[in-house]
Amino acid sequence: MAQSHKELLRRISSLAKHNQDLTEENERLKRLIEKLSIQNEDQASLLAKISTSDIPVDQKGMDRPASVRFDMVTVMYASVLGFSNIQATMDSQELMDELDIILYEFDRILKKHNIQKIKTIGDTYMAAGGIPIKNMTNPIEVVMAALEIENFMKCFPQQQGRTEKVWEIKLGIHTGPVFATMSGKKKVNYDIKGDTVNIASRMETYSKDGAIIISAMTYELVKELFDCDYFGKMPVKYKGDLEMFSVKGLRSEFAFGDSRIIPNAAFDTRFKLVQFTELQEFILEKLERELPPHLYYHNVKHTVDVVTEVELIGWTEDCSDEEILLLKTAGLFHDAGHTVTYDGHEQAGTELARTLLPGYGYSQAQIDRISDIIMATKMPPQPKDLLQEIICDADLDYLGRSDMIPVSNTLYKELKELNKIGTLNDWNKLQVKFISVHQYFTKTARSLREVNKQIQIDRIKSLITEDAS
Repeated sequence: MAQSHKELLRRISSLAKHNQDLTEENERLKRLIEKLSIQNEDQASLLAKISTSDIPVDQKGMDRPASVRFDMVTVMYASVLGFSNIQATMDSQELMDELDIILYEFDRILKKHNIQKIKTIGDTYMAAGGIPIKNMTNPIEVVMAALEIENFMKCFPQQQGRTEKVWEIKLGIHTGPVFATMSGKKKVNYDIKGDTVNIASRMETYSKDGAIIISAMTYELVKELFDCDYFGKMPVKYKGDLEMFSVKGLRSEFAFGDSRIIPNAAFDTRFKLVQFTELQEFILEKLERELPPHLYYHNVKHTVDVVTEVELIGWTEDCSDEEILLLKTAGLFHDAGHTVTYDGHEQAGTELARTLLPGYGYSQAQIDRISDIIMATKMPPQPKDLLQEIICDADLDYLGRSDMIPVSNTLYKELKELNKIGTLNDWNKLQVKFISVHQYFTKTARSLREVNKQIQIDRIKSLITEDAS
């Protein structure tokens, strides 16, 4: 029995040494891959300068993987280390099964946060946020995934019913541009290359067990949501020393209870405010494509003006983060219904919002509130609460601006082309009547714009001809 025990210990010791050798070889290969990646990127840059007319005809039709540049991708390297910690009582097959469980959980966490798994290299797990669908939130999503991974690994021994710790986790994260190559037909696989990948890989090697190390670039993009400590500097060839930070968890105001990894409603709102940039880009592009050419006033510029103005008035009126989000979203959609109809465009805008906003994580209650805010812009405005007052004031902000007359003329041109108004003289008389009775609802708008309205009335009156009936 004693001999059998000694033989088991010898085999375990041999396995541990073999694993250490593999680890060292893996590090050597990673360094080689990093060097080759740099060389490959240099060659790719050179090839990009070559015109397709310089490529032989027989090569132009060849199938090749498509390469796409992504300007902002967050790359995460995670190393799972454990075989060096094995003990005599542990079974090697059991350890391999546990590793499968760990990697499966990593896959689940990545899918939850819309992060693309790239590949597994030995004991290193590589993933990236921001591909294949470009987005502005990928640094936040990758850091959230890293926190869940780190917490899972910390709780894993207890889940397996033991007290000793076998597995270790090191994480390195960096954000920047990459070149992504896509291959495969039934299932698309991605490979990414560039300095961003190399730096993330090196940061993982600088990390330590249980640490989430992020670059200064990633830190700047997530520091408002996460508690981070300065970790140190990492020398990078041709770039100097790069600063690194360790992520401790969510900031207390964005965490649920005492948790450092479970986000609360405040986090969700801040996340959507970052994500709003993507939603705005999508809607503005839709307006550029689909708005009729005769909309000289209700165009992209007016939508951008309203989104900007509701935020300005909203902050001045002490609105919360969520109220600012609702206002900006309503401002973005308030005239989007013009892509469908002119009369009744407000209702069409709410229908578009109800179709698109669930895909951006808005709750039903938020969508209902946004729809009510949009409908408040229907003429004549009759707002029922502060948010509706704000968007009504933002929608007619031009009435108290110095450019009121040229803006007003674009609205006249639009209405004239739709046969909804007579002469310019008729329009000016209508404007004087409308502005004379109009009042801004919010204290902010009254203080900013009301003072100029009388000046605008006098200017328009001077344009009205005396012989007009």
